[in-house]
Amino acid sequence: MKVKLSQAVKMFFGNSSLEMVFFEAIANALDANSTEINIKIGASALNSPKSLKVEISDNGEGFTDERYRKFSNLFDVEESSHKGLGRLVYLCYFDKISVVSYFEGVMKREFDFSEGFDEEKFKLTNVDRRPSGTTIIMSEYALQKIAKSDYTNPEKIKQRILEEFYSRLFQLKSKGTEIKISIESRVSKRREIANLSNVDIPELKQRELSSSINLIDKFDLYYSIRKVENYDSSFIAAISVDNRTFKVDIVAPENKPVGYEMVFLLYSEFFTGKIDAARQNLTISSNEFKDIQSIFRKEVVAIIEGEIPKIKERNKTTKNSLFNRYPHLSGYFETDVIGYVSRIEILKKAQERFFKDQRELLDAVDLSDEQFDKSLEIASRALTEYILFRQVTIQSLRKISSDENEAELHRLFASMRKEGRFEKENLPQDLFRNNAWLLDDKYMTYETVLSDREMGELVEEITGDEEESDENRPDIALIFSSNPDGSKPFDVVIVELKKRGISLEENMKVITQLEKRARKLMQYYKNQIQRIWFYGIIELNEDVEMQLAGEYTELFSSGKMYYRETNIAISLNPKVILPVGVFIWDIDAVIRDADSRNSTFLNLIKNRFAENHF
Repeated sequence: MKVKLSQAVKMFFGNSSLEMVFFEAIANALDANSTEINIKIGASALNSPKSLKVEISDNGEGFTDERYRKFSNLFDVEESSHKGLGRLVYLCYFDKISVVSYFEGVMKREFDFSEGFDEEKFKLTNVDRRPSGTTIIMSEYALQKIAKSDYTNPEKIKQRILEEFYSRLFQLKSKGTEIKISIESRVSKRREIANLSNVDIPELKQRELSSSINLIDKFDLYYSIRKVENYDSSFIAAISVDNRTFKVDIVAPENKPVGYEMVFLLYSEFFTGKIDAARQNLTISSNEFKDIQSIFRKEVVAIIEGEIPKIKERNKTTKNSLFNRYPHLSGYFETDVIGYVSRIEILKKAQERFFKDQRELLDAVDLSDEQFDKSLEIASRALTEYILFRQVTIQSLRKISSDENEAELHRLFASMRKEGRFEKENLPQDLFRNNAWLLDDKYMTYETVLSDREMGELVEEITGDEEESDENRPDIALIFSSNPDGSKPFDVVIVELKKRGISLEENMKVITQLEKRARKLMQYYKNQIQRIWFYGIIELNEDVEMQLAGEYTELFSSGKMYYRETNIAISLNPKVILPVGVFIWDIDAVIRDADSRNSTFLNLIKNRFAENHF
């Protein structure tokens, strides 16, 4: 052979799989006009790869002088549809390949194929007249393990052979040629058999595609849809390239119809020879492939929804689900592929289109009337995205149980920054981290400016001499109306959180700790604080309400909320009194009130987008 085989194997088949051994042997057998192919797989055990042996025999024309000459020379092919490299894949997996071939009725050729293959070393003998055919025996497995048990499973191999050769087997069946492929496996003394014949090749309907990527080549779609048991469900969408199939991502695994066997094969002269030497990738441009994939998917969708109306209804439900969950992206969804492309991919592309429009408007120096209208729409969508984020936060709060600690509650109300402080230029992103709107929307304008370190130091300062020692502290969140390092006075919102299921005494600590913490906080910031709003969020019950009823006023809420104003003496000389508004709020009421406010915005925006975009 004229090429160093070890280098050729690495170059062309560095990303192969064991099943390609079967594919290449079958392709060569069919090229030799075989009608019967037998595959035998043997191994003492799957965890004993060195014992793996594969024998593939056929009733083809055999290694005639001409066929042997071509086999001995890489790239020696007569048509672009043949690559002249397939046999190299044998050397990826086996160190010893023995070939015995009968041809022309009375001739027998024997040779070994290895990395040191010498085309001059073969044995040619005369034999009594007998049918032509070739047997290839592969042994001395070269790898450390057999990657998948599927590679020795006859039924799995049969399915993969069908997928790889659907187009060629269909053409042979159409010509009246009867093909039989048997697969037998003996692994760990267990014998399994699978047979493939013309019966396994469905009758395919034909449809000529109205669209094309050029003015010359036409595209024909051959397809079959058969109802089967759910466990027999299968879906194949592939391009026919040189009598082999190249799978195309048309329907995501999550959306493949259950209870049907579906085959879609796209034929065109355009694809002839347009695959790499290892038959792993098409040799067309990415734009051409996208166009083909789009045309292919459009026809497949039309066929499926035409023949199975319930799938169309299912996809309509999916569309409504996407709109209800992501109304700010309505109008950006590719609605014609919903139910076929993965949900994640649909969302990703819609989000990319949304961001693209945002960038274009932000980069514009002057806005035209059309761009101005577009900017209003983009602003509405951005607001919707934020409202949706708030809804997710509310749902997370609903799920918190008594088993979870206060730190989780703390995180949901106001997350702390890992490093540094919030900066003004990051305000849009930081809005997604300050959830003080759970208490009141006016707190959206407040800044959460403490880092983890600063928060820890501050809480240690104002709670350090308290008797309790809780590994989950801090259980308070502080939100400032402006940067506490600045010179201006500021307001502080303190959120004290107590988890569900604790005692009356633990709940009432929320109130008794207030004055002490307020004084320490004021001293810590050297009299910069002008007002404190205090929210004690607890799980209210009858005992707690009895404690509150005398001094607190019950306020309007979807649940229970009590309020009182008090003055706290910060110092005596000079005398400084700090006004404090105290809210004691049931955690379920916090959630319901926030949900009520947020849902009003959400429903209003959903209705607007529904009218204009969906």
